[in-house]
Amino acid sequence: MRHAFSIDLEDWFHVLNLTSVIPQSSWEERESRVDGNVRRLLEILADHNTHATFFVLGWVAEKNPELIRAVADAGHEIASHGMMHQLVYTMTPDEFREEMIESKQLIEDVAGVQVKGYRASNFSITRGSLWALEILAELGFTYDTSIFPFERRRYGIAGTPPRPHLRRLSNGQEIIEIPPSVVDVAGRVMPVAGGGYFRLLPYSVTRWAIEKIEQEGRPFCFYLHPWEIDPEQPRVRGLDPVSKFLHYQNLKRSEPRLLRMLNDFEFGTYQEVTEVL
Repeated sequence: MRHAFSIDLEDWFHVLNLTSVIPQSSWEERESRVDGNVRRLLEILADHNTHATFFVLGWVAEKNPELIRAVADAGHEIASHGMMHQLVYTMTPDEFREEMIESKQLIEDVAGVQVKGYRASNFSITRGSLWALEILAELGFTYDTSIFPFERRRYGIAGTPPRPHLRRLSNGQEIIEIPPSVVDVAGRVMPVAGGGYFRLLPYSVTRWAIEKIEQEGRPFCFYLHPWEIDPEQPRVRGLDPVSKFLHYQNLKRSEPRLLRMLNDFEFGTYQEVTEVL
């Protein structure tokens, strides 16, 4: 079975866990490391003959259009991660619509391809912001991958089907939802989709989860950030212990684990998932 591989194409200082010490107003002053990290990921994917979906932050596309073109030229799918890494549920519908129009047009102009997919910052389409799906469909997006099928303080909707599915919206339109992967463990939902879960859990757990998801006949939907293969990124002071742990733990292990996973399983793009529904 071919699974779905994605990269949230953003820089290390865009991360929600760092906002207490890195406000948006300071982004321009920070050392950008996204170019080198993404180009390393492109090498890894090429070595494994794998195409992925890159959910591009509009801010990065505006600052580094050559990088986005390099990703597109390598045959990877280009999708949207919004413009400024804002949480959807902190915006009004009008604000969200404006952001999505801006980011979609910018990314399409830079990459020279049509953008069909979207992932919200921190998976922030929740029960209170489901209106965002209608706006996405109205703007021409065909799929979304922003709803985690379990609930945490900042994201997720418990009870969401764990496999890719078609959602019929109240405005009469439709959109495909591709949830980040979870597994059922003794009746409890366990997130295993990537990111911090990939770094913090042993690789044996990730491999077991992928095999279990395969047996259930659904694709494993994986995500990673470029900064997660970068153990040399700046260390910022003033972080609370939990945020420090979540951001910096196991950075040295990410790339070796990623290489193992790509050797063990076959991956493709999120767009490919939509084509077999």
